[in-house]
Amino acid sequence: MACIISLTKLINIFPIFIFVSCFPPLMLSQSFRSLQLPPKVTGPESIAFEFGTSRFYVGVADGRILQYNGPRVGFRDFGFTGPNRSKRMCDGTTDPNLGPICGRPLGLAFHYSLNKLYICDAYFGLMVLGSSGKQATQVSAAADGEPYRLCDALDVHQPSGNVIFVDSSANYDLRNISKAVNANDSTGRLLMYNPDTDRVTVLMKNLSGPAGVAVSQDGTYVLVSNFINNSTIRYWLRGPGANTYDAINLQERPDNIKRTAFGDFWRAAALVKQPTRSLVPIGQRINGFGRVLRTVNFEAWYGNQLISEVQEFGGELYLGSLSAPFVGVFRF
Repeated sequence: MACIISLTKLINIFPIFIFVSCFPPLMLSQSFRSLQLPPKVTGPESIAFEFGTSRFYVGVADGRILQYNGPRVGFRDFGFTGPNRSKRMCDGTTDPNLGPICGRPLGLAFHYSLNKLYICDAYFGLMVLGSSGKQATQVSAAADGEPYRLCDALDVHQPSGNVIFVDSSANYDLRNISKAVNANDSTGRLLMYNPDTDRVTVLMKNLSGPAGVAVSQDGTYVLVSNFINNSTIRYWLRGPGANTYDAINLQERPDNIKRTAFGDFWRAAALVKQPTRSLVPIGQRINGFGRVLRTVNFEAWYGNQLISEVQEFGGELYLGSLSAPFVGVFRF
C-alpha cells in the first residue's frame, strides 16, 4: 500500500492507523533495531548527541524534546517549546491544529562548548535549551522583518557558535506543507544567527523547500537540501567564492543532512521505485562535492514512509522520521 504522508512532510492526521498502513512489521535483523518512544509518542524528526557521551535528544510531534539515556532508562522528558503548552492537552497528540500551542521541534544541534541545544521549531522559530532543559527560550522569530513560517533545520559552527538554519517557506506552515509542494514554493531562506551580536543575517532567499543544513568541517561552506525541487546546494560562507552557491547533487526528496566525524555527510532522501513511482526511504553518504559514496535502503523497516534524518554515531546510523513511533538504528 502506498503511503505518501511523509513525502510532503504532513503531520500525521490518522495516528491510530498510520503505523499499520505505512510501517511493515519490524523484521528481526542483526543490522537494525528500534528504540521505542513512550506510548502514543511519534515523530523523532531530528537527533542531537551530547558531546562525549552516547546520550541523545529528539524532538517529537507533541512538542517535547526527549532525552535518551540508554536501553534501561529509555526516553524521558527533557524540554518543550510551546510557551503555553499543557501536558494534558499536548502529551501524545498528533493533531496538527495543536502545533501552534504545543510546538513542533524539528532541527536540533548542540553548541558543545556552552552545552546549549538549539532547536528549530516549526511554529516558534529558533529556540535554545540549557543543560537543565524545561521551557525553551525563543532566540529569533523573524529576520528582516519577515516572520519564520517553518523553521525546519539547523547546524552550529562550533568555533564561532554561529547557528546556520533554514526557514522553509514564507507562505506555508507545517500544517499546509503539501500545498507548498504542489505549488513548487520557492520562498525559503538560509539564515545565520550570531549569538555574540544576537542578530540574524539572511544568506539566501528563494530556496525551494529547504529542509536540511550542515556546515563543513572547516567552516568554509554549508550544504543545504531543497526538498521541493530535489536538489542539494553548496553555499560558500568564506573564501574566494564567499556568498555564492553551486548545485552539487540531484536526488529525490532530500531532507536533513548531518556531517560525519570524517568530514563527509549523511543525507536522508528517496529513490523512485519503478513502475509504481513510489518512493523508497534511503540514506546517502555524500562528500562536499555531492558525490554519492554509499546508499543504504531502509524500505524493509520503513516501507514507503520517508525518513527525515540519517546520523552516524559509534558505527551505527540513527534514523529520524516525522511519523514513526521509534528511532531506528542501523548497524553497517
